Formats: sequence, C-alpha cells, structure tokens
Amino acid sequence: MNFTPIKNIIIVGGGTSGWMAAASLSKFLSHKNIEIHLVESNEIGTIGVGEATLPGILDFNNSLGIDQIDFIKKTKATFKLGIEFNDWKNIGTRFFHPFSNYGQPLGGVDFYQIWQVLFKQGKASALENYCLPSILARQNKFSQPNPNTTSPLANYHYAFHFDASLYANYLRDYSEARGVIRHEDKVTGVNLADNGFIAGIKLEHAGDLAGDLFIDCTGFKGLLIEGALKTGYEDWSEWLPVNSAVAVQSESTTEPTSYTKTTALEAGWKWKIPLQHRIGNGYVYCDKFISDADATQKLLLSLDGKPLTTPKVIKFITGRRKKFWNKNCVALGLSSGFLEPLESTSISLIQTGISKLLMFFPDNSFNENDMDEANRLAQVEMERIRDFILLHYKLSQRNDSPFWNYVQEIPIPEALQQKINMFKHRGHLIKNEGESFGDASWISIYNGFNIIPETFDLRVEQFNISALGQQLEKIETTIKDAASYALHHQAFIDKYCKADL
Repeated sequence: MNFTPIKNIIIVGGGTSGWMAAASLSKFLSHKNIEIHLVESNEIGTIGVGEATLPGILDFNNSLGIDQIDFIKKTKATFKLGIEFNDWKNIGTRFFHPFSNYGQPLGGVDFYQIWQVLFKQGKASALENYCLPSILARQNKFSQPNPNTTSPLANYHYAFHFDASLYANYLRDYSEARGVIRHEDKVTGVNLADNGFIAGIKLEHAGDLAGDLFIDCTGFKGLLIEGALKTGYEDWSEWLPVNSAVAVQSESTTEPTSYTKTTALEAGWKWKIPLQHRIGNGYVYCDKFISDADATQKLLLSLDGKPLTTPKVIKFITGRRKKFWNKNCVALGLSSGFLEPLESTSISLIQTGISKLLMFFPDNSFNENDMDEANRLAQVEMERIRDFILLHYKLSQRNDSPFWNYVQEIPIPEALQQKINMFKHRGHLIKNEGESFGDASWISIYNGFNIIPETFDLRVEQFNISALGQQLEKIETTIKDAASYALHHQAFIDKYCKADL
C-alpha cells in the first residue's frame, strides 16, 4: 500500500495551545520535510487560561530541550507544590492536595492503609505530616526534589504558575527559530474537499492557504472542528454546572505562595495564582445562583492588592467535543472541550492531546483505526478528570447556599460512585485506564473531606503496631527536618531564577 506523507500542517489560533502544538511538532517532526504554518490575529486575542499547571509541564519543557531557569525568568513563573482547598468541606476548613505520595509502603502494604489504622488509635498525626511538599507548602517554602537520595520522601513532583501569554510568546520564539511560519491574519472561511476533509482556509489578507493536517486552536468556537466539520459537543452541565468565570489580575502585596489557593464561595469557587510580578485571581461560578455583576464585585472585594486589569467575564459549557480528531482536523485546548480549572488541567490536556497526535501521527490516508483509538483515549481521559472534579463537590458538606444544596443533588456517574463506595468501605482505590490523577491525589481529596474507610487492609494486622508507630514517627521527623533546611519560596526564586520585573 502506498502512503502519501503529510507535507503541510496548518495550526489555526495561537495562544498557549497553538504555540505548544507548534513547538512540539517543530521539534519532533524536524526530521521530516513538513511545513508548519500558524495563523493568529492579535485583534482576536486569547483567553489566557492555564496560569497554574500540573507536573507534566516539566516533562513537556524538557522534551523540547528548554532551559528551566530561562523559562522561569521569561514567563515570570513561581513554583507550585500543589493546591490548597479552603472552605470546601465546610466553611473554616482547609486541606492540601500535593503532587506527591504520602510516606512510603511498609512491608508491602500501602502507607495509607497503615496510617489510617494508627490514626484511628491515636498513634499517628495528620496525614499531610507524612508528605514533604505539604509541609513545605504550609511553611511557604520550596526545595527541588532529589531523585538521587536514598529516601523516597525527598523525591516528589512540582509544577509552575506562569503568565500564559508570556509562555505563548516564549514558545513562539522557540517555534519560529525552528521554521514555523506565522501568519498575522484572520480566517474568513474554510474550504472543504469533496470527501468532507478540510482542503484549506481563507485568510483576510493572504488569500487561500492549503494544508494536509489542520489543528484547531481557536478556542470555544472551534472554528474548524465545529464550524466547518460539525463534530458535535457533549454538554456535561448535569455534572459540572458552573458555567461562568470572571478573572482579574492584581498587584502582589505579599511573597508568592508555593501553591495555588482555591476557596469555595457561595456559588462556586475562586482561585489565587501567584506569579513573580502579579497575582492571577478568578471566580468560577454558576450564573443561575449569582449574577455576573455580583460575582465580579465579590471577586474585586476579595483582592489583596490593587487590580491591574479590567475584570473579564468568560462564559462556557463544561463538556467535550464528540471527537477531538475528526477527518484531518485535531482540536486542542478549548476547541476540544472544557473542564473547569479546579485541578489545573487545561494545559495538561493540551499536552496530552499533542502526545496523542504524535503517537498516531497520520499520513494522508488518515487511518480510521488510528483516529478511533486516539478519540477513545481522549474521551476516557476527559471522563476521568470530570469525575475527579465532581468528587470535590459531592464530598462537600456545605449546605449554606442554594448552589451547594443544588450540587448535593447532582447525579454521580456509575464509575465514580463505584470508586467512592469502594474507598468508603475499605480505603481501596480503583485504578482505571486513562487516569490523570494518581492514588495520592484521590487520597488527598478523600482525606481532605474526612472520608474515613470502614475497614482496612487486613495485612496491617501482621505488624507490631507499636513498631509501626515508631516508623511513622521517624518518617514525620525526617520530613520535618528536611523542611527546616529549605528556603522560603521567595528566597529560592531570588537566589536561582528571579525575573527582570
């Protein structure tokens, strides 16, 4: 069988998703004779989502050969050890979701199973005391993990907060240096071939631009994937009813935290993301329970510093495109769907979408089996993240507003209900295909909402409880001592990677 290779890739839309795609494709397809074009218009602008990330961003940058210090300085980034959740279980409560495991397995038994037995007997302290990043975050410190140490307690993951616009500009420079051709222009139409594939796009100034493979990074409107190909959209509002966000940047008044802050509010939740030069703030809400004006006012009143931008209201419908890859078009970022940014998955989903494209990179035959599998993997991934986010709402005990009363009645997908039931009974974690969040993440949320299993792994009974208590005490002391040597977050930045502000 003869295969005609892809010769021309057209990326429509810039921003974070467009330039991540351009950078990755220009890197990994550099050995092929492929032209990569990116079309964007400064007049249209971008939403700029994704200022908080997951640890996978390190892998993405490393895969491109990007110098971490240079990246941090150019994007005015800070470090992120995890996410702090305030007022989620009830008003006045707090818990932390770190990018790390708790303790270490003992005698082949998961640490959490051992901890819960000892905790119930009053022989162990709070779970987060057995996680170094949690202690560092509590003290607003940062220390890079040490994968070469003999102690697994010192090897953990971290992510970044950064200016999404600066990151896009950074990747634009990277991409253009590797031959990506940028067009400052507007798309005025799409040309379809007889077989329904996209043949090219019409530009306001440059005329027609033909291509073999098209990547839609045009945001919620999905100019190609929906506007031209009519792919369809699955509305997930029945599970995730928030449909609005208002965002504003503000002055920094204190040292940046080494974590993202989220706080549950009367009709949703707000974020606080610290960068080196400013703070990113937002209120994610359901407009059935609060008006845009009231949400904006509430957010402005909660700012620690003077607002630097005019508040921007963003409307969305949580859900996903029925296919993220349809014919010769792949949708990335907001074009492929949207899940509220509670666990900072926006950029991660761009990254994994690019990975699927590279894994099943096509020729001009566009094999249906490849595309079906890529779509299946993308659908499973989105469903798993949806369920993880929904878990935060369903475990809450808040009943102080109509919104929180409403979310208590939201139906739970069968797969999530099974996970909850299994954990409540035995503390067992069901591991399904396509999970973006590992065991420690699920444990963090269950524990943060004070879900205590009814029973435990009976293998714990083979151990001497007194000896186990001593081992947990040693782990706690080791972590406490390690944290005492770490620098404060701002001091670490000042010493190693301070941006020119």
